[in-house]
Amino acid sequence: MDLKVIRYFIEIIDHCGFAKAAEAIHITQPALSKAINQLEEELDLVLLERGKRGSQLKPTASGETVYRYGMELLKVRQEMHRELEAQRSLSAGELHLGLAPLGSAEIFSPVIARYRSLYPKIGMQLFVRGGIEQTIALKKREVELATGIIPVGEEFEGFCIRRNPMVVVVPKQHSLANLSKLTLKQLNDTPQILFDEEYALHDLVYSGCIKAGFIPKIATKVSHPDFGITLVAAGTGVMIMPQFIAERHAVAGVTRVPLSTDDLIWELSLFWRKGHPLSFAAQAMVELIHEQLATDPL
Repeated sequence: MDLKVIRYFIEIIDHCGFAKAAEAIHITQPALSKAINQLEEELDLVLLERGKRGSQLKPTASGETVYRYGMELLKVRQEMHRELEAQRSLSAGELHLGLAPLGSAEIFSPVIARYRSLYPKIGMQLFVRGGIEQTIALKKREVELATGIIPVGEEFEGFCIRRNPMVVVVPKQHSLANLSKLTLKQLNDTPQILFDEEYALHDLVYSGCIKAGFIPKIATKVSHPDFGITLVAAGTGVMIMPQFIAERHAVAGVTRVPLSTDDLIWELSLFWRKGHPLSFAAQAMVELIHEQLATDPL
């Protein structure tokens, strides 16, 4: 059903006839009559009581129904256009952003602050979750943009926003502490503290060890880097993590040994579902991050 023809019908009722309605909507009277006849044929109903020439035109009972619902349809269409325009101008809308728990505070705090300053009327919902949960949230449409160290591929598209070398956090008295660099292979017999499975970093380290030819000896798993580093200081094992995370949570009694970049490197990406257009709010965030990367890398 063409809403344009519904509007024509409403104009006919409001102007009590074809002539005035045709003049109001700038269409010829024969064209208007043809459109209404086609509408009646489509609905298989008579919508207008066509009396003698000069008599006031009235809607039938069916016409009253079409008029009533037609008014609602046109109102909804107007509201839809108004809301879409508000979203386009970024004066309304919402952004659901998934943030990886590791590194998000350091990397995204200034970007989020600038976004809120530029677009104060955009509601922002932040979901801090591990990389595995981020992909699930994207598939369920709980978030529109997400960050993580997962590779983009058939399901997702995006771009890298930060790379950082990996380090091995070891107790200062450990035999590996004095080395200038480590490879994963050198950790073959050393107990490791890994992040929980919900973190993509867990899979990155675990699969890296497998690729290096051994199954890592897991001393324990943690969900927070500061707790993991504290356990390293206590002699529980060593822990692999991005350099800037290790520096932020540094404690006495540990040291950081660079891990060969040929083995592992930490890459944080912004990604979204492939083939699904982003909202105006999400596009604005993507553009803001691109601008930030061009002038001052995150």
